[in-house]
Amino acid sequence: MADAPIVAFDKTLLVRDACLCLHMQRAARVLARRFDEALRPVGLTNEQFSLLMSLQRPEPPTMGDVASLLGADRTTLTGALKKLERRGLAKVSVDREDRRVRRIALTAKGRTCLAAAFPMWDEAHRALEAELARINPVKLRRDLRSVASMR
Repeated sequence: MADAPIVAFDKTLLVRDACLCLHMQRAARVLARRFDEALRPVGLTNEQFSLLMSLQRPEPPTMGDVASLLGADRTTLTGALKKLERRGLAKVSVDREDRRVRRIALTAKGRTCLAAAFPMWDEAHRALEAELARINPVKLRRDLRSVASMR
C-alpha cells in the first residue's frame, strides 16, 4: 500500500470548501430533515409529501411526468411509490390508450393525508422563507431551478 497514490490534504480542503455538489447535498439534507420533522405527525417524509403533491392534478400523471418533475429516475420513483401504494395513498395503473404507460393517482386516503399534511408543510415553509429572507429566497429558487435544468 505504500505505493498507493495520495491526494494532498490541501485538495481535501479545496473540495470541502469549493465543491458545489457537496454544498448542495448538505443544504438539501438540512432542509429535508426540517420538513421530515414537520410532516412526521401525518407519517410522511418530505420525499413522500413531494411525491403525493406531484400527483395532485386533474388527470393522473404518467410515471415519466412525475419522474421528470421530481428529478428522479424511474427506479427510484418506483421504490418510493411502492411505499405509498402499501399505505393506500396512491395507485399505479395501466394507461387506457397505451398499455406500456403507467399512470399514478392519489387515492381518497392519499388526498386526505395530503390535506392534513399541507398546513404542516406550509407552516414549515413560511418559517424557512422568513429565515432565508436575507438571502432572497426568490433568487435562490430561480438559481436552483437553473441548476436542476442542467443536463
